[in-house]
Amino acid sequence: MCFGFDGFAPLREAAERGTGPDRRSLLRGVGASFVGGAAALAGAGTASAAPGGKGRPVPPGQISIQMYTLRSITNGQTVDSVLGTLSDIGYRKVELAGYYGYTAQQLGALLAANNISASSSHDGLSGSEAAMHAKFENAVTLGQRFINVPYLRSDSADQWRAWAEAMNAEAAVAKTYGLAYGYHNHAHEFSLELDDGSRGWDILTSTLDPALVHLEVDLFWAVTGGLQTGEATEATASRFAADVIAAAPQQTLQYHVKDRDAGADPFAGNAFADVGTGFVDFPLIFGSHMTKEFIVENDRPDIDPITTARVGYDYLRAVRSQV
Repeated sequence: MCFGFDGFAPLREAAERGTGPDRRSLLRGVGASFVGGAAALAGAGTASAAPGGKGRPVPPGQISIQMYTLRSITNGQTVDSVLGTLSDIGYRKVELAGYYGYTAQQLGALLAANNISASSSHDGLSGSEAAMHAKFENAVTLGQRFINVPYLRSDSADQWRAWAEAMNAEAAVAKTYGLAYGYHNHAHEFSLELDDGSRGWDILTSTLDPALVHLEVDLFWAVTGGLQTGEATEATASRFAADVIAAAPQQTLQYHVKDRDAGADPFAGNAFADVGTGFVDFPLIFGSHMTKEFIVENDRPDIDPITTARVGYDYLRAVRSQV
């Protein structure tokens, strides 16, 4: 899940301390020529490719939805009907945030009955080797391609380094199961100054093995990080997100496609917007970086979760990247 309610606390703390990010540190770890090339591309107003190829929309097979968006209407008794509605909208993939009391095999059967597959899930770092193998075995049973750590937070740089090394170790095992292992960001990775003056994003991108760990970039939280630290305005926050994606040594293989209300206080706890109704410039971001999966999400749906799902799917089928 996205843990949306937790994401603003560290941002408030950073602001109260008056600490802002060093933008250069967020872009550390890449060659000057690469960063210069990205900047030149932005300045020219061009994009490398559209989501499904130049001038084309996102293919249906690359669209997913994070089931956390639908948590208010989904439980063990209702999950079958919710999946059926998602299938009617057009979804063929979901990202799981729990099993609703079912086993992986049982949930897989429900998904298959609705012509949907679980391509991804959010699963925390394992407490034991046995638990790690169990979560990977469940992911394989469900036919997943991706598995992602959804949330980590500490003020300790050493703790972030330990987590990054733990993710490297788990990712090596995940690879033997045929799974791509990733990390899902919030805003505090960009904004919260750690006890050694670094940022979580600095440590993650310098420590996570790019051959083993990918990024699942939550675009709402990435632009929020830029806004909260003062490194971006609403007019430039989408470029901020695109720049940190381009600068990371790790590949961004998945997006959480989540929008943000225009004019909202950067600290506001309910600034989430249905996809395409806020200010995030998705065409710019999509055009700047190709990815494998576009996952619709809204931590607090504007009207109801099904409307959010439908609006997000329709937007992704219609959007064209900036060219």
